[in-house]
Amino acid sequence: MNHTTQRRYAIVGTGSRARMYTRALTGGHRRHGALVALCDTNATRMAVHNRIVTEAGLDPVPTHHADDFARMLGERAVDEVIVCTVDHTHADYIVTALEHGADVITEKPMTTDLEGLRRIEEARERTGGRVTVGFNYRYNPVHRKVRELIAEGAVGEVGSVHFEWLLDLRHGADYFRRWHRDKTRSGGLLVHKASHHFDLVNWWIGARPEEVFASGRLFFYGEENGRRHGVAADYERGHGADTAQDDPFALHLADSPDLTALYLDAEHEDGYRRDLNVFGPGITIEDDMSVLVRYDTGARLTYHLTAYAPWEGYRLTITGSRGRLELDMVEFDRTTPGRDETNPVRGMPAPKEDTVSRLLLRRHWQAPQEISVEVGEGGHGGGDTAMLDALLGRVDDGIRPDHADGGNALLTGLAANASMASGAPVRVADLRAGKTG
Repeated sequence: MNHTTQRRYAIVGTGSRARMYTRALTGGHRRHGALVALCDTNATRMAVHNRIVTEAGLDPVPTHHADDFARMLGERAVDEVIVCTVDHTHADYIVTALEHGADVITEKPMTTDLEGLRRIEEARERTGGRVTVGFNYRYNPVHRKVRELIAEGAVGEVGSVHFEWLLDLRHGADYFRRWHRDKTRSGGLLVHKASHHFDLVNWWIGARPEEVFASGRLFFYGEENGRRHGVAADYERGHGADTAQDDPFALHLADSPDLTALYLDAEHEDGYRRDLNVFGPGITIEDDMSVLVRYDTGARLTYHLTAYAPWEGYRLTITGSRGRLELDMVEFDRTTPGRDETNPVRGMPAPKEDTVSRLLLRRHWQAPQEISVEVGEGGHGGGDTAMLDALLGRVDDGIRPDHADGGNALLTGLAANASMASGAPVRVADLRAGKTG
């Protein structure tokens, strides 16, 4: 492995999310690390990332097909791989990178199934390599304050956590028009999306999940539901469909030069369509889920995720032996259809620029105390920027989520999926041992 001051990074998976890393390594973090390779199954998308590189005044970086990933690691002397591929492929790239002496930063979830988790754990133990999971919500200043208060004993011993997360009609719908709609590829929202939230709870209260019970269904999206609720329009995909023009659920890729370049212009290579009808066939994930979790500390979590809400945000309460902490986050107080000043791309989630946060500490026998904390600037309430500073700038702040953190968040989601399938509670130890089914 290269041990010079500037680390050598490769990005595998060059979709929309990966642009954050490309921009960081060719912008504010170029003094910390060099982007030395791009890897994907799609050459058109890699070319889009290389335009980001050249616009930053740097030479284009070498591109490699995904089939040449292992060879690329050696040829480019890669120190660290950033994995931004489709979720169910994460384990393949993580394990291969570790086996070739590279550390890994992976987008969440770390993987989507038990086999992938075991492979990652075995490779990490065998190689001693480092795996970091991109749980950017840990770096949000509001969430860091919650962690600090709990660690200080502000509410005493934690007895229960209630966590409600609402995805609005733009953001929530987006998971049902792309590859996430296929549970075999994403693990469903309890793995892909809620891994963020399960990790936050694990981190906040310093606990690991022991038993999970869950119930969920596809209630709003999908072909049958769209007809039943009277919201479905008749088209296969948004692009080029007359019947999609006035549908507030349709994504219009041509509204965005960036989305056109990354997806429309790249379709001829792999056939991937980013703008399927959310009320079309083929959706195998749930949009409304309830989860109960018992932790090794004895604390309990009640969690609910809704993907079709009229506003976006979340509510958290943590109740302990000395009081209660209450957090309300409103990211959008209402969802507007069509195109407007804040959202020029019809169907895409709008930037969250006006998030309102309120954090209350209610100690026993005392008046409520409002805790002053500001939401950070940038994606995920400032979490993206702070995470990039920590991971690429190599700041050791004790927050960096590792493979164990990724595994614990994943196991909560996998146990919840297993519970939904069986209708019974699932012990995490039994799930690991293959005793559920």
